[in-house]
Amino acid sequence: MLQGRVIKAYNSFFYVQTDMGLVTCKLRGKFKKFRQELGVVPGDWVSLDALPDGTGVIEEVQPRIQLLKRPAVANLTQVVLTFAAAQPDVHPLLLNRFLVLAEWSGMEKILICVNKMDLFVGNEENFLQDYRAIGYEVLPVSAREGKGLEALRQRLRGETTVFAGPSGVGKSSLLNAIDSRLALQTGVISEKIKRGRHTTRVAELLPYGGGGYIVDTPGFSAVDLMGMEPEELPACFPEFAPYLGKCRFSPCSHSHEPGCAVKEAAEAGAVARERYEAYLAIRTEIQEAQKLSQKKLYR
Repeated sequence: MLQGRVIKAYNSFFYVQTDMGLVTCKLRGKFKKFRQELGVVPGDWVSLDALPDGTGVIEEVQPRIQLLKRPAVANLTQVVLTFAAAQPDVHPLLLNRFLVLAEWSGMEKILICVNKMDLFVGNEENFLQDYRAIGYEVLPVSAREGKGLEALRQRLRGETTVFAGPSGVGKSSLLNAIDSRLALQTGVISEKIKRGRHTTRVAELLPYGGGGYIVDTPGFSAVDLMGMEPEELPACFPEFAPYLGKCRFSPCSHSHEPGCAVKEAAEAGAVARERYEAYLAIRTEIQEAQKLSQKKLYR
């Protein structure tokens, strides 16, 4: 059997890069019922049978090293969370949702890339300083002016990188500025609502530098944390680590309990207020989603 990597999934077809080139494949019947449960996604390594007409049938999916849950892409080595300095402005809660998604998905390398710095007004060194203090790398760039692009190119070489972020921040324009051969379709920002149209339809691995790939994904403004338990959330905030296990009560939700070390750290400024408030908001969202799911289950 041939070995290869799924580059793109579209409708019922899977495009697999192999030593023989790109092979268009379908799933063996046993996988079809698992399709809705992320049975095969872009980034998966698979084994396939080649058919006489040049197509193939996927027979086996290799164990995943990692899975980004949304957008669903497997075996990534890093994520670039792409936001804009302006038009649209960075939304703190949305940024934190993406960071939680990346941490929950087991991403070891997380880069916050801020495009449209040519539109930014203010002190660039202080921009997103709270996130730099946690340990997240923040890379300011401008696709229009070329600022920071070489540093970003260096970060992408040899990696399998997913670009994720809300619509209108210029992900596709940024990738085209990095490598014009990508020829990704770009959209126009609505002057009325200052948001972009979804111009990328499916997640796709695009070959880039020294055996690496970059992934452009459909833009979206909501992060699906379905399946996450509230108890898992604190571990997705790295700056909480020194305080976990030191609360008066165990278990502790780190929301309302007296003697909560995390809450006290936030009140003392050791944990950024913006981050702690994001934690509370996301925790509430997870709990509300669970309640809604249970109501549907028992109807």
